[in-house]
Amino acid sequence: MKLSIVLVILLATVFGAISYGRRTRRGSALAEWAVGGRSLGTLIFWFINAGEVYTTFAVLGISGYAWALGAPAYLAFCSVSLSYAVGYWLMPKIWRAGRLGKLVTQADYFAARYDARWLGVLTGVIGVASLVVYVEIQMVGLGLIVQLALGGVISTAMATVVAGLLMIAFVFVAGIRSAAFAAGVKDVLMIVVVILLSATVASKVGAASLLDLFGMAQARHPGIGKFPGLDPTSPTTAIWLMTSAINLALGNWVFPHLFQMSYSAHSATAIRRNAIWQPLYSLAYFFIILLGIGALLADTHPPGGNLNGALLQFVSERYPAWTVGLVAGTGSLLALAPGALLLLTAGSIFTRNIVQPFKPDLSERASLILSRGSLVAFTAAAVYLSISQKGSLVSILFAAYSAIGMLAPAVFLGFLWRRTSALGVLAGLITGFTALLAPFAAHYWATVLPEWEPGLIAMAINALTVVLVSLATPAPSRIAVSHGLLETDLRVNPLAADRELGV
Repeated sequence: MKLSIVLVILLATVFGAISYGRRTRRGSALAEWAVGGRSLGTLIFWFINAGEVYTTFAVLGISGYAWALGAPAYLAFCSVSLSYAVGYWLMPKIWRAGRLGKLVTQADYFAARYDARWLGVLTGVIGVASLVVYVEIQMVGLGLIVQLALGGVISTAMATVVAGLLMIAFVFVAGIRSAAFAAGVKDVLMIVVVILLSATVASKVGAASLLDLFGMAQARHPGIGKFPGLDPTSPTTAIWLMTSAINLALGNWVFPHLFQMSYSAHSATAIRRNAIWQPLYSLAYFFIILLGIGALLADTHPPGGNLNGALLQFVSERYPAWTVGLVAGTGSLLALAPGALLLLTAGSIFTRNIVQPFKPDLSERASLILSRGSLVAFTAAAVYLSISQKGSLVSILFAAYSAIGMLAPAVFLGFLWRRTSALGVLAGLITGFTALLAPFAAHYWATVLPEWEPGLIAMAINALTVVLVSLATPAPSRIAVSHGLLETDLRVNPLAADRELGV
């Protein structure tokens, strides 16, 4: 029964997404596939934006973190709320730059703002690498769900390969509009699943109420509700919480797929409305953490002690087959909807910013074919990483955010300071990645700044280097700086800016 429910959910969503995507097409093929014709309104933008909040990391990763550590799972509340505060300010600026410059990818912005095509190539490579790591998160979760749906009859490696094939099939038919439709279906189903499980989890573990779960957990595992959590030797202290939340919030909108998503909005108003209301979504993390605590109280033991599978194992042991099927089907969409956006963004960047600079006569049709073809290679890389690396979804997420965070200083300073130069950005990337990835780095920062998130330290070093080198090197041309569309430009001639933006 559970496999049948999963298939019904997936097939209905895929056919609905294809139908919606075809019915609403407009503009050129590549622009439609990559940025939805720059016409996503408030509602559809809400769903695609929310689709990037609730992924397999949100449900499987955070519940697993609560199961394994307890209090450190509170990171989800802090990072999402801070992220939208940053997004309210940053995303409309990205949208304006995209409209003025007819930009399609994040690397387009770097090449235009800093008047340096080579910087577009470099940041394109960094962006694709970060996206592949982020796809790994979705692949790990989807592989676990495939294993659950098939009753554990195949290995984890084979389940991950099947998950990769599912994602390729989904992405090939899903442009950004189709991904938004799937995200909407996924959000509705996720709310249903969270309500259903939360309403019944107390009875499954012998608790009197939802709040009684926390009392039982504290009684059995003293210290679970405060930092550092269940493991007293863990570095997950209050300092870790604050520095990690700031790092995630600053890096979030710098991810190429969210940059590209900002281009897709119909207006800055649609973006701001979402940024105002979507922090309410973080309240659902309370129930997701609750489910992780429930799995702990039920003495759930996922295969191999894999905390990513704690919630799935709990549901499969304590709930009927139809509930397991509903959870697995919804979980599949939690991976496929954001995975589609991640991969189509990677394909767009590969074609426009890595291949086209060396082959400028590439036709739009050839570009679209090449973008889609590259998705197979990126998915294969994500499958390989998923099989070869063993870590929690949270640790994989931190790795992805640390890498993409190296672009954050160039993005923020690009909108704030005219003097920011391409050579400053290059120097910042070199020093930032050195501080993050050098063999001595992890031990050094753990000694000098214990419990701090290394990605935030590297980002700060990067930003300082960008400022110092930009002061010592020639500034970009005024035309290049105009792609940043600083707020001062809008105040000088707001009517002209509106006419340029077409709004």
